[in-house]
Amino acid sequence: MPVKKCACSQLQSERAKFQPVLPNILKKGPAFVKPKFGKPTKSVADQATVKKIFPNTYGLPAVTFVKGNNQALCKKAVRVGVVLSGGQAPGGHNVIGGLLDGLKKANAKNKLFGFLGGPSGIVDNKLVEITPAGMKDYRNTGGFDLIQSGRTKIETAEQLAAAKNNLLKNKIDALVVVGGDDSNTNACVIAEYLKQKKVDIAVIGVPKTIDGDLKNEHIETSFGFDTATKIYAELVGNIERDMNSARKYWHFVRLMGRSASHITLEVAFKTHPNAVLIGEEVLAKKMTLSQVVNQLVDLIVKRAKAGKNYGIVLVPEGLIEFIPEMKELISTLNDALADNEAALAKLNTLAEKKEFILRKLPKKLADLMQSLPPAIAGQLMLDRDPHGNVQVSLIETEKLLVDMIKTRLAELKKQGKYMGKFAAITHFFGYEGRCGVPSTFDANYTYALGYNAAVLALNKCTGYLSSIKKLTNKAQDWVAGGVPLTMMMNIERRKGKEKPVIKKALVELKGKPFAYLSKVRATWATQDQFVFPGPIQFFGPAAVTDITTVTLQLEAGKKVK
Repeated sequence: MPVKKCACSQLQSERAKFQPVLPNILKKGPAFVKPKFGKPTKSVADQATVKKIFPNTYGLPAVTFVKGNNQALCKKAVRVGVVLSGGQAPGGHNVIGGLLDGLKKANAKNKLFGFLGGPSGIVDNKLVEITPAGMKDYRNTGGFDLIQSGRTKIETAEQLAAAKNNLLKNKIDALVVVGGDDSNTNACVIAEYLKQKKVDIAVIGVPKTIDGDLKNEHIETSFGFDTATKIYAELVGNIERDMNSARKYWHFVRLMGRSASHITLEVAFKTHPNAVLIGEEVLAKKMTLSQVVNQLVDLIVKRAKAGKNYGIVLVPEGLIEFIPEMKELISTLNDALADNEAALAKLNTLAEKKEFILRKLPKKLADLMQSLPPAIAGQLMLDRDPHGNVQVSLIETEKLLVDMIKTRLAELKKQGKYMGKFAAITHFFGYEGRCGVPSTFDANYTYALGYNAAVLALNKCTGYLSSIKKLTNKAQDWVAGGVPLTMMMNIERRKGKEKPVIKKALVELKGKPFAYLSKVRATWATQDQFVFPGPIQFFGPAAVTDITTVTLQLEAGKKVK
């Protein structure tokens, strides 16, 4: 099955001419670098349990690539498979391009195969060879359409056996899994399984998620975060400009980010909204839904007294899961839905299922669920994703906040404590950012991640995640290496069971980015210091085209405007 050629826009035709910059250590090719191994590592938590689950891949040392003669590993031609797993993120095609180029640089006879439709392509043995000619029209483009993606998890004995057999059947020497925390957890499961079966196939991960929650000391950011936040920031900036012109609406903007508020925080840095809700802060303060609403109501009343019946509020997609009472409800619902799956399948309507589940909940949680607007309560009952997570993108938290704010303002108006006008418009920005044309940073970063994954594969570094560090430096000065997947693991409850998963990196309330927000948010609330960032700049001075996220700059200790 040949790779389908994509149609090119004028921008894409020009963007195809862009040649990503590799870190200097990788420029001469895989034959001229060697892995330098550090000390043995351990998981971030639950060490004994994680080690028991991954006895063959636990405790691996971190890897840094250094100069060295490694031409021997390039003599034998190899066959490498690549799979895109989970949601799309800008730059996925450049990962594949970098992987292909790294393999071909080592040995022109090396071959790269893409498994189609995500991990199910491995189980179903659906793959296509990716050639330089077929790759040509996809370089520096958004999307995952070259080989598509999927959310299948390879975890059952049957799936793992099928994956092993198909990898062997196609004589695959290494498998590269491009995905987020759940997908790379699955990559570690596959790596461990192959080790147990004494199958010499390396499994390497690549950190992908626009949510920005796959990071640590070795993974400074996941790819796609830079581009997606720039796209969202342009949209929010456009709304701010319209609002600043009309001065009569409150805009509530929900931004993608299921389990962490990194996107919302970064977009806030880029646009300076009047209010920004950070889920991790709400959780730490143990705020109730009513307290979150009252906080916003206080701001609306304060601005109304100053003659400003307008404003903009940024809301993280996963906010509802950070509110402790809602978090408890969702967690209990997850278990109740999993435990009663067969019984629920026999019920026909959502109302019947809701009534059934209410009887399974503790009274305080049943009362909380019944107090929610019917639409929100219904959305909480929706099917979970393949990883057992509530589909928070389908829960319209921004509309819930607006409804509750309207009710509270009406009460204050009756008491003579609010004389303003409140007209609200809601927005949700999610899919708009996942397949954008990658920024220069992401184009460079993803290409380097893919090329680096090729070097890891050639060195048989199984159970590792491709790591490119020092990202606030120029691309040629980035540091290449790998981090053991088990190092990022902990044990979490999923679908009613304890499972090993890569721990999500949340917004650190003691970290530099949040500390910066704490200093400026009061000024943003009342003084309207809106920023209109405009579209991503692909051409122009490096100070504009190559700029990294504010989050990265702050974490690196750099000053921001």
